Amino acid sequence: MDILTIILIAVIIDIILGELPSKIHPVVLMGKLINILKNILKKHNNKISGVVLTITTLFIFIFIFGIILKISTYNPYLYVLISAILLSTTFAIKSLFDSVKLIKKDIDISLVKAQHSMSYLVSRDTSKLSKSELISADIETLTENITDSIISPLIYAFLFGVLGAVFYRVVNTLDAMVGYKNPENINIGWFPARLDDILNYFPARITGWLIIIASFFLKLNWKNAYKIMMRDAKKTPSPNSGYPMAATAGALGIQLKKPGYYELGDNINPLKSETILKAIQLTKITIIIFLILSSFLFIIFTIFIMS
Repeated sequence: MDILTIILIAVIIDIILGELPSKIHPVVLMGKLINILKNILKKHNNKISGVVLTITTLFIFIFIFGIILKISTYNPYLYVLISAILLSTTFAIKSLFDSVKLIKKDIDISLVKAQHSMSYLVSRDTSKLSKSELISADIETLTENITDSIISPLIYAFLFGVLGAVFYRVVNTLDAMVGYKNPENINIGWFPARLDDILNYFPARITGWLIIIASFFLKLNWKNAYKIMMRDAKKTPSPNSGYPMAATAGALGIQLKKPGYYELGDNINPLKSETILKAIQLTKITIIIFLILSSFLFIIFTIFIMS
């Protein structure tokens, strides 16, 4: 039952305190290590180099986290606290909401400012995005990251402990840094990108269903959320990101669009800055439902195994 306590404490730590300082944040350190290894391996520019990059990064961070956890086991209370702090670095609830709210604030103040702020969150060119396109991009960022930044690492924590979440975060960080189909990354990024797709396959679909359930409790259009998820989820280039985005689009009766790539949902309700707040509320309820259901299932499973 320790891992359930650790997960709940980690969630509280993240919600209250947010991220660790960047100088000591494991994900920032992962990024620096990935850049170093990539510069060493890029001369080979083949898919094997991507396998080496992934395995090496995984080994280093799982080894470091494992040593820290092992040392802390001499005191059970210290172990739970250290585990919770380390686990909290593998997901991001507060920072996700803060970044999305910041874009909403910038949209209300200045379109140019919002375009600049959004450029840090998405890979598309934001310099010419209209107000509705900025709102769409903000909601897309929020809903896609329900899986990547919250649900997936917590699922792997429930299944495999803190190191399971670390494993996921390393792979997801690799995908974010090298998982692009451009000449520089198409070979070295192939393996981590495919591995990230595999790790997110079930969590993304679970997230989509949780959004439908959350929309029911919020008296949103949960039937349309289901309809749009089933219709549009596979329209995105990623095999996973479409599920939470399409379910949200259906629940809110909006269309989320990345020009030249996908259109999710129907344009029933106009995209306003207030729509972002509705998406945030839907996301919060989704996370709460996930924590309640996953904790309940974990307790039932634990009792069954111990009986």
